[in-house]
Amino acid sequence: MAANAIDQTRRMLSLVTYLRERPGAHVADVARAFGITEDELISDLDVLPMCGTSFRGGDLLDIDTDGDRIWWHNPDDVAAPLRLAADEATALLVAARAVATLPGLRESDREALLRATAKLEAAAGEAAGASSRLSVTFESEGGVFAEVDRAISERRRLWVRYYSPARDELTEREVDPIRLFAVGHTYMEAWCRLSEARRTFRLDRVAEIRILDEPAAPPELELRDLSEGLVHPSADDPEVVVEVGPGGRWVAEYYPHDRADELEDGGLRITLRTPEPASLRRLALRLGSDGRIVAPAALADSARTAAAAALAAYGSG
Repeated sequence: MAANAIDQTRRMLSLVTYLRERPGAHVADVARAFGITEDELISDLDVLPMCGTSFRGGDLLDIDTDGDRIWWHNPDDVAAPLRLAADEATALLVAARAVATLPGLRESDREALLRATAKLEAAAGEAAGASSRLSVTFESEGGVFAEVDRAISERRRLWVRYYSPARDELTEREVDPIRLFAVGHTYMEAWCRLSEARRTFRLDRVAEIRILDEPAAPPELELRDLSEGLVHPSADDPEVVVEVGPGGRWVAEYYPHDRADELEDGGLRITLRTPEPASLRRLALRLGSDGRIVAPAALADSARTAAAAALAAYGSG
């Protein structure tokens, strides 16, 4: 079972100290010391180089591995005591207070966070003043994240009402959560008791969530490789052709595609594959005048019908 986000953060903080004291440590030895798999350790090592002593991108941890041993090339460069600028202290304090209000956060973690916040306020002095005039309110996804994180930690089953854009419907289902991850959006990977299969749920599409008393018992599954993104279209999936104007070029950045040909107006003709072509109707509606579905013809007609129905609804109002 994958660790929850808070446990992973604790582990990674300890990992920094551990690696500083053991240059050239073997991957297998470190994984064994932390009670995780070598793949989980490599995943942590992929994140650590994005961390450091500055919010502005300087002094990042220069840690890498050849698959057998782990090397930290600049431990002395990041060893100096941290000095927070006023904007950095403000950002930390606002974020800490916001996280402390999340539903589902374990009380021990909430208390630890509040103690750390108090220490930071004392250290920041006058620089902390601005933070008291700012606040952050999480949207529903924050509460969903906390409930999923808690369910993973406690190994409990979840009941969710989930919106499926491909079918344009809400379904109720029980799931055994496996892990949380982010690829553009935040997702939960879980074993779905409705379909009896592994499924991925986008948190901002969860309309309602509840932790159940039943223990989560997902089957032993190999975690999916997300290094190349969430979606891996198959050569057998139906082909869809979308033409976008200059304002819709972002589609080529967010959707895996076979090719993207330049158009004379500065747009693109994008050819992609998807197991659920109907899900692209919403993309067409979102693009508006910046794009259209060209093929297959049935999908293009369906998108035009959906657009006409939407305009008619506005007109009748």
